Amino acid sequence: MRRKHLPTLILALFVLAMSHTPIYSQEMKLNIGDPVPNFNSVTDKGESWRSVDHVGDNILVVFFYPAAMTGGCTAQACSFRDNRTRLTEMGAEVVGISGDTVDNLELFRRANNLNFPLLSDADGSIAQAFGVPLRSGGTITREVDGVEHVLTREVSTARWTFIIDTDGKIAYVDTEVDAAGDSETVIAAITEMQNQ
Repeated sequence: MRRKHLPTLILALFVLAMSHTPIYSQEMKLNIGDPVPNFNSVTDKGESWRSVDHVGDNILVVFFYPAAMTGGCTAQACSFRDNRTRLTEMGAEVVGISGDTVDNLELFRRANNLNFPLLSDADGSIAQAFGVPLRSGGTITREVDGVEHVLTREVSTARWTFIIDTDGKIAYVDTEVDAAGDSETVIAAITEMQNQ
């Protein structure tokens, strides 16, 4: 290969590699026993949500998902919706987090009758604090109630789920989440925690 083509080849390989790797390379993730980081956000209803107001009162289930209104994420969120009463009876509250805007999340909640808060992590900072990998976002179009909506987000998170105990420590981490079965897996993990 001639030397003058080498910079072009290197640039092409760099662009290809970046399209398949996280935006933010995680050097570490939270592990069992680590204290949960404090985080603040805005919910799908436009309300302020602060972790310090929730951590310690109950078990807190935090699930990160890539994108509102997509197949796997809808299945995951609906599984938590359907098991919310059971989780509440176990002393657990649930919050979902994605890189979607508040408007996207409001639509997601309304379209699927979700009954727990969805938090907007539009810049990926909460995911980074938990060590959850990020990728670039995207745009999708969905029809809800006969109206077409364009949903755009800057970042997409990996699908990871955490359980935070009443001492404010990470009690469970799942980095290989089965979307549709996530709530059942979480219920089993909480049951095991409570039986110890």
